[in-house]
This record gives sequence, structure tokens and C-alpha cells, in this order.
Amino acid sequence: MTPWNYDPATTNPWGLHPRFLPQRVEARPGLVPGDIHVDAVARYLYHIEEGGTAMRYGVAIGRDGLYEPGTYTIKRKVEWPHWTPTAAMVRREPETYAQFEDGMEPGPSNALGSRALYLYVGDRDTYLRIHGTPQPWSIGSRASSGCVRMVMPHINDLYEQVEIGSTAVLYPAEGDGPVTAHDWDVSRAPSPHTSEG
Repeated sequence: MTPWNYDPATTNPWGLHPRFLPQRVEARPGLVPGDIHVDAVARYLYHIEEGGTAMRYGVAIGRDGLYEPGTYTIKRKVEWPHWTPTAAMVRREPETYAQFEDGMEPGPSNALGSRALYLYVGDRDTYLRIHGTPQPWSIGSRASSGCVRMVMPHINDLYEQVEIGSTAVLYPAEGDGPVTAHDWDVSRAPSPHTSEG
């Protein structure tokens, strides 16, 4: 899954736009080290670091009506996760998901890829994930059923840095209309944007 002589800043066999390759950028003051912020408009995930920096990665987000902005807690991390589509996914797109309703074994073609961070509200699993994808061409788009997708070597790097209990803030995307999910109050949230965009 990780190319030979992998360099996060330059390795790009997936043909990503260069802006979606991992970059260390300056973070806005006041953001908590260890937290994750997903800028759904620019399609960036920021992992805030000590010392005022952040690692920025390109992501794909949920399609219209499926992306759920809000503030979540990462309560579980899994290497090579098992995946089962939700009942809503099977009802919505049976031609795509019915064949997997008993689950998909871990592996490079698994929909969650090589690593997954599980997003919770309180003790409730939201079924939203930050995860790897076997469809790297989707990075930069609205392609998923609600989750945040990353290229597998990028999620592998992020996974090692994320602590259980960290906060993940998913900001609203353009065209999503009023935001009500999980009592989201955008006025109280710090901007995910860094000084470089």
C-alpha cells in the first residue's frame, strides 16, 4: 500500500493534485495539539501539532446530504478494519452495497482501507470514520457516504499520531444548507484554516 521510497511530500503515484499531498503548515493560534480539523470546502484535514504547526492532508468528503459536520471524539482506532455498510446505505444503493451487507474482510480493496479512526458523539458510534480508501482518485471530491477518505499511506501516517480521545471537528461544506447535526455551533468553533489556506 505504501510505495517504495515513499516521501509524503512528493510521492504521488495516484495522480493527486499537488496541493493534496501532505504538507506541514502554520496553524492558527489557539488550536489544540492533537485535534483534527476537516475543512470540507478546501478538502483538507489538519492534524494540529505542538509548536504552532499542523500536518495538512487532502481528503474526500461525503456526497451532498450525507456529510455531517459536527464535533466528534475519536474513541476507537483500527488497523486493517472490517467493514459493513449501514442498513441506510444498503437501502439507498442496493446495487452497490447489498453484496456486502454481511461485511467485507480487511484488505487493500476494503472500503475503509488500511486504517480507520472511529468518530463518536458521547458513547454513541456515529458510523462516521476518517479512513483510507482504495479509490485514491476520489481525493478532493464529494464521493463518500459520509466519511472522510484519505490515501492509504497518508492515513497510515496520521493514524500513528492520533491519540484515542482526540477531538475531530468537521466543518460545513458549501451547499449543505443549515447545519443542525449534533448541536453544531459554528460560532464557537475555531477556524481550521492555517495561514497558508
